[in-house]
Amino acid sequence: MDRFEGRLAVVTGAGSGMGRELVRQLAAEGCSVAGCDIDGEAMAETVRLAEKEARPGVVVSGHVCDVSDEPAVERFRDEVLARHETDHVHLLFNNAGVSGGGSFLTDPREEWERTFAICWGGVYTCTRVFLPLLVAADAGHLVNTSSVNGFWARILPGVPHTAYSTAKFAVKGFSEALMEDLRVNAPHVQVSVVMPGHIGTDIVNNSRKVHGATELDAAGLAQARADMAQRGLPVDSMDDEAVRSMVDMVGDLFRDSAPTSPAEAVTEILDGVRAGRWRILVGDDARVLDEHVRADPERAYEPGGPGLGGLGFAAS
Repeated sequence: MDRFEGRLAVVTGAGSGMGRELVRQLAAEGCSVAGCDIDGEAMAETVRLAEKEARPGVVVSGHVCDVSDEPAVERFRDEVLARHETDHVHLLFNNAGVSGGGSFLTDPREEWERTFAICWGGVYTCTRVFLPLLVAADAGHLVNTSSVNGFWARILPGVPHTAYSTAKFAVKGFSEALMEDLRVNAPHVQVSVVMPGHIGTDIVNNSRKVHGATELDAAGLAQARADMAQRGLPVDSMDDEAVRSMVDMVGDLFRDSAPTSPAEAVTEILDGVRAGRWRILVGDDARVLDEHVRADPERAYEPGGPGLGGLGFAAS
């Protein structure tokens, strides 16, 4: 898959961040795209932006879909086939993801399982549903977004990150296991696993919406206070409005302080797909962290390990 012109790609989580950039850059290269997102308005904006930049003849369609819901994914597939008048697709980017469920012990079970269901279950379900369409094409490429947290289950000292990390480890292992499966049963289909570092997306802010926490209720405020206290912040002197403002600021800071933009990340991803690489690290921070973990895995989680405690990496 050294070119995208004349191909058809499916992109999940296409309403913002890397998903939106995938749709825009693919359309600009002459690739028709079917994108989905749980947020219909955000998905419509992605389509509008992509259509402005698309090459002549490119079709960009937007769909509303919760990737953790198999019947919804099947409806999405049927809409794609009808809208694009096809019986196959060439590329599937399993990009959708949320954060949440940091602690297996103290966070609500529902939040943990919702995070896992989207970040891992969405990849599994979309691959189940769309892989036959990749096999039906003359050439296909499956691109699964894992994370640096798919090989290092930590973001900061003292901050649990279990649901997201567990899901991203599963995505990485699934992608690697599929390599031999595809070689045996569908050698014209390739698979790549993408492991971004800190990318400037709205994943923190958007995840609150997915978990139904657009406005912090009493329970949400209590959880936010506990999280901030764990990080050493003086929450006792903060009223509820100050806590809400701090939560908003954390999400904005994650987006605005990232060393790699979504556009830069997607350029690296598409270059990796064109080159046929199965393992695509995105961002200098991801590459440095990968080197550290591989160099001394026994000390990867120790505060005094090989530079890891002070790196301060965060998930994409």
